[in-house]
Amino acid sequence: MSYKSDIEIAREAQKKPIQEIGAKIGISNDDLLPYGHDKAKVSQRFINSVQSKDDGKLILVTAINPTPAGEGKTTTTVGLGDGLNRIGKNAMICIREASLGPNFGMKGGAAGGGYAQVVPMEEMNLHFTGDFHAITSAHSLLSAMIDNHIYWGNECDIDTRRVAWRRVVDMNDRALRVITASLGGVSNGFPREAGFDITVASEVMAILCLANDLKDLEKRLGDIIVAYRRDKTPVYCRDIKAEGAMTVLLKDAMQPNLVQTLENNPAFVHGGPFANIAHGCNSVIATKTALKVADYVVTEAGFGADLGAEKFMNIKCRKAGIAPSAVVLVATVRAMKMNGGVAKADLGAENVDAVNNGCANLGRHIENVKSFGVPVVVAINHFVTDTDAEVQAVKDYCATHGVEAVLSRHWELGSEGSADLAQKVVEIVDAGQANFSPIYPDDMPLFEKIETIAKRIYRADEVLADNKIRNQLKEWEEAGYGNLPVCMAKTQYSFSTDPSLRGAPVGHSVPVREVRLSAGAGFIVAVCGEIMTMPGLPRKPASETIRLNDDGQIEGLF
Repeated sequence: MSYKSDIEIAREAQKKPIQEIGAKIGISNDDLLPYGHDKAKVSQRFINSVQSKDDGKLILVTAINPTPAGEGKTTTTVGLGDGLNRIGKNAMICIREASLGPNFGMKGGAAGGGYAQVVPMEEMNLHFTGDFHAITSAHSLLSAMIDNHIYWGNECDIDTRRVAWRRVVDMNDRALRVITASLGGVSNGFPREAGFDITVASEVMAILCLANDLKDLEKRLGDIIVAYRRDKTPVYCRDIKAEGAMTVLLKDAMQPNLVQTLENNPAFVHGGPFANIAHGCNSVIATKTALKVADYVVTEAGFGADLGAEKFMNIKCRKAGIAPSAVVLVATVRAMKMNGGVAKADLGAENVDAVNNGCANLGRHIENVKSFGVPVVVAINHFVTDTDAEVQAVKDYCATHGVEAVLSRHWELGSEGSADLAQKVVEIVDAGQANFSPIYPDDMPLFEKIETIAKRIYRADEVLADNKIRNQLKEWEEAGYGNLPVCMAKTQYSFSTDPSLRGAPVGHSVPVREVRLSAGAGFIVAVCGEIMTMPGLPRKPASETIRLNDDGQIEGLF
């Protein structure tokens, strides 16, 4: 049987005017800034008006480590949101915006799939409402003002060898990882080594996603450390006088974007930090606003639970003062078989033994999520090639870990296929058994925080870091940054820093190559192994097959 592609399904969507979607959650037309007919920004006035309301229940969707077999975390997030509405609950969805880099690279889009999608799919995966362009522009303005400050006399006495602020572009472009800037003579400034990260790794992105309002945004932007003097004292964004203009560029980007699912249920799509090189969650302002207007809010954290969920718990929840009532852990039979040693080409054949062998990865994630004091339910994202015996093997394995696994067929059937999962989530949430707590306290030394994550979440034996890194962490503690959480930049494909090491490895080491202080965002980044903050395109990027057809419609997005 042949199935329609995601873009074909999205193109057939019976979308409602965005004003009708806003009315479902109490947003009047006056508080919506429409971008066309099917997407809109939500005003700060509306956000301020709902602050006295009680919070709904927050549900986090996370997953096992991603494999080429596919897991479908966003698809499950959307399917669960639709399923909750189908069973009569007032629910909405909060997800991240898509980056152009992975869209044109290997990962594809970020709007869900099958009959569990957020629309408009094409716009969401391309320029959308321009938020990422605004973030790139604000970041680039600061870059330009730093070099301009140096050019016109360097009043702040910046050591040009210690400019910490890299440039960004929203595209996978490995050639820009390390560059030499300001060549070409005296009029172009002072030559120095520089480099680019992808926009979703920008501290400006992290700040926008963690700020509560424009005033908080401007304050955090001012706190960015852009460089150091020869005496190693920091130079801040506010010293360059850039934070005001940056805030102006981000004024509209700060407002959450309202869209809809295929079943016309409301969804906020806002912000998009990567989960392997940033904190991997949608914006705090979108999540907290959703909690004021819906009884159940379904959100996601990028990649596997070892990255996205860990950072959601230890960074986003800590900073925003929120807590999940339940966690949905997404797994697929296909991924279990791949973790069990089956090649991608052979995943269609029944192999219960491989499923059982691969479930160790799932079990590790279950244990980790439980360690935060939050109840877990496993969602088996159904593929048409799954057999009853394979599905039962996953259910039986989960039972040995004290959790229930629910088969969900939202990709094929929409909310009809996710109603059982929704019922189970409501049962867990309404039982009120969550007792959330981060896995380390604020006052733990920074290196011990890194060790705690490496040993408790990754099950590493040790963290490898030379004295330069350890001393840098101590200097930051002495400067008053010791209470910040840590953001681990690590491969998403394994619990280890070796992307080829699947399953649930033990006895490995976590090498920390570099640490960065994101003083404005409010966390320390630990760059582990070979992870890059500027990804590259694969040998055959998705962009090779993306084009307009004869009717002017986009083909090749997925």
